[in-house]
Amino acid sequence: MINIHQKFCKETFFNGQLERFEPVYEDNFNFAYDVMDVLAKEEPERRAMLWCNDKGEEHTFTFGDFARYSNQAANFFAAQGIGRGDTVVLVLKRHYEFWFALLGLHKVGAVGIPATNLLTKKDFVYRFNAAKVKAILCTTDGETLDHAEAALPESPTVKVKISVHGSRLGWLDFTEELKKQPETFDRAVTAATDPMLLYFTSGTTGMPKMVWHDYTYPIAHIVTAKYWHNVLPDGLHLTLSDTGWMKAMWGKLYGQWFMEAGIFVCDFDKFTPSELLPLFKKYNITTFCAPPTMYRFFIKEDLSKYDLSSLTHASIAGEPLNPEVFNQFYKATGLKLMEGFGQTETTLTLFNPVGTNPKPGSMGMPSPAYHVDLVDENGHTVEPGTVGEIVLRTEGGKPCGMFDGYYENPELTKTVWWDNIYHTGDTAWRDEDGYFWYVGRTDDIIKSSGYRIGPFEIESVIMELPYVLECAITGVPDPIRGQVVKATIVLANGCDPSEELKKEVQNYVKKQTAPYKYPRVVEFVEELPKTISGKIRRVQIRDEKKSI
Repeated sequence: MINIHQKFCKETFFNGQLERFEPVYEDNFNFAYDVMDVLAKEEPERRAMLWCNDKGEEHTFTFGDFARYSNQAANFFAAQGIGRGDTVVLVLKRHYEFWFALLGLHKVGAVGIPATNLLTKKDFVYRFNAAKVKAILCTTDGETLDHAEAALPESPTVKVKISVHGSRLGWLDFTEELKKQPETFDRAVTAATDPMLLYFTSGTTGMPKMVWHDYTYPIAHIVTAKYWHNVLPDGLHLTLSDTGWMKAMWGKLYGQWFMEAGIFVCDFDKFTPSELLPLFKKYNITTFCAPPTMYRFFIKEDLSKYDLSSLTHASIAGEPLNPEVFNQFYKATGLKLMEGFGQTETTLTLFNPVGTNPKPGSMGMPSPAYHVDLVDENGHTVEPGTVGEIVLRTEGGKPCGMFDGYYENPELTKTVWWDNIYHTGDTAWRDEDGYFWYVGRTDDIIKSSGYRIGPFEIESVIMELPYVLECAITGVPDPIRGQVVKATIVLANGCDPSEELKKEVQNYVKKQTAPYKYPRVVEFVEELPKTISGKIRRVQIRDEKKSI
């Protein structure tokens, strides 16, 4: 192990905890060259990835392998006229070709746009034209490539079509084309401030925004992997995410490889807890990160049937953590879930650091990589115990890991980032120990009879009920109170909705929280409306006219 991450940051500690994190890099920093190629030269046989799929195939890739394959990909892209600043969509699920391709794009200076295979023709048309996409790499699995192809007549900027995991008439076969390419590639001219990644947000309230990050972005994930995921150089880390989501960048690439750790990838189409849980023992997975929804499915299983003894650390992000999930997982494994918070626009912003004792349900403390604050509607810092909006102060310049703005849309950027303050749109309160506690999105706050009610606290209480699988709290108009609390609930299998169950839910909330917070409206539904990234669309629930 060469501790390559130490070359790219200065770390200051106080009482054993990271107090300050400063990135260190040259003007032409490029992760593919300055980290991956260096690791390939110094430790060519070190395991970088253990990949398997649900068909029984397995592959182990070393850092030397990734250097060769990414060079071949870079040569292929260059031959197709793809270069610095060109935008390229990648719809590759969990296929290992994603890593070959993205690192290859880094080497030629192109902008990678990872996307989910759930996109339809309409989604592709919007993305192709909004980002002026030049090329697409798309899996042949399922109907995704059909949707992408159907979008092409309305997408004049797309010039290069590349298929992955199979051939398609009119598309270049990525696997076959790579075989023709040299295994070396001369370093191209790129700048640390060039655009490197572009992500479309999940669009909970409107059309997705284009968030772009420059080539310094990976350095910020040293904090993610070292101080939150607690990855081990000879261990194996699993982050449960498709490559189409930003969480893959948090847990399946940059930070883990900065720490020279192995990444575990299971290429499956459908998440099935009973099939995934045995893999922890089989492959000796040491660290794990997933959203609360996945943990909820885990604890619905009988975890005593599975050997999770290889796990040394578990973390959680993507949605607020319900204390019940924390307690059940701790009871089953002895591991305390370490929550973290960030956005597509940032890296890890709030978290429970390695070596600290988490408070169940708390988002944790500010990352030393950012200047985090809580402010009121006038931009003033609020006192402990008072709800405020989570913001990032940028008087000292854009922090490493923070987005550079919404792609080619400075006016949209100004709606969230002005006067050197970036507004996350998320609200929380801070306790006397400096821990942050999530309340809700600014537009999710319920104002009832003069009270300001955050949905997350009520959702956490309702989630304690054994027959509740999912829950969303919203406000509905009321002529007297302005708004009242509504609970929209998905019941677990085998439980039927009834008026008696509604009253049981209401009475339980009254006993567990202040009485004014209980849901005066309770609706049982088959499923909650969600974005393609799986986030609950409370705005859609609020807009629905009918309530029960």
